[in-house]
Amino acid sequence: MAEGLFSANRRIIAGLLVNLLSSICIVFINKWIYVHYGFPNMTLTLVHFVVTWLGLYICQRMNIFSPKSLQIRRIVWLALSFCGFVAFTNLSLQNNSIGTYQLAKAMTTPVIILIQTTYYKKTFSTKIKLTLVPITLGVILNSYYDVRFNVLGTVFATLGVLVTSLYQVWVGAKQHELQVNSMQLLYYQAPLSSAFLLGIIPLFEPLTGDGGIFGPWSLPALVTVLFSGVVAFLVNLSIYWIIGNTSAVTYNMFGHFKFCITLVGGYLLFHDPLSLNQALGILCTLAGILSYTHFKLVEQEEGKSRLAQRP
Repeated sequence: MAEGLFSANRRIIAGLLVNLLSSICIVFINKWIYVHYGFPNMTLTLVHFVVTWLGLYICQRMNIFSPKSLQIRRIVWLALSFCGFVAFTNLSLQNNSIGTYQLAKAMTTPVIILIQTTYYKKTFSTKIKLTLVPITLGVILNSYYDVRFNVLGTVFATLGVLVTSLYQVWVGAKQHELQVNSMQLLYYQAPLSSAFLLGIIPLFEPLTGDGGIFGPWSLPALVTVLFSGVVAFLVNLSIYWIIGNTSAVTYNMFGHFKFCITLVGGYLLFHDPLSLNQALGILCTLAGILSYTHFKLVEQEEGKSRLAQRP
């Protein structure tokens, strides 16, 4: 029994490590690709989608999950929002410092709460709403004092937050509506999103010549791009595995650790400048995120206790 427990714990630690390394690596690899190779953004997103679908196809052949038949028309908007979510967050990374990119993503929580309150009539406690103040204040403080601040980067970061928030709300709703898990949904989403991108890439990015998908790319550039696709798939797979084998709470708490590591890595690897006011903004946002998680966990536990006490 002790041996089985040790083996289970070892698997959980291995899953957390895979998620930690892949989540941090994908940010740094993508930034490296933009800075050193200038690879087109939408094409990189398309590579990620195709590799993710191939990875999921291999997973279902290995019986890691069973695909469920879905009507394409029921996930069209979800697939479109998936395109926007990945493309805009990549554009935000391309046009902002890693610190600003990472902090902008923290705004997803307030926007999700706003969407759920406005359109889904969901209610949140005053404590939860108050945690949004330091999150928002910290992001504004960091952006205001970021010496690499630019309008285009801010536009992409804002669009990324809005579309990501919509996507996350819709994913939860669709999983419940269609009675599928995240891998079953992504198995259909990824190829559909790839088809949408294939149709619009020629309108925004060159196909041949310098900067085009069929341009004269060096072997290291192509290998790095393909590697980033594999890492993107590992991120998706490890998220699913962690939540399935631990809990959403463990994943969220682990997310705060990744948040800090990614920020530090950005300043060390890409020499992003960091002022005292930016550091205060980062601490402010982190305090808000930790408070939000704490109050959310307390409320979940109270909800479970009330259910358990019912006759």
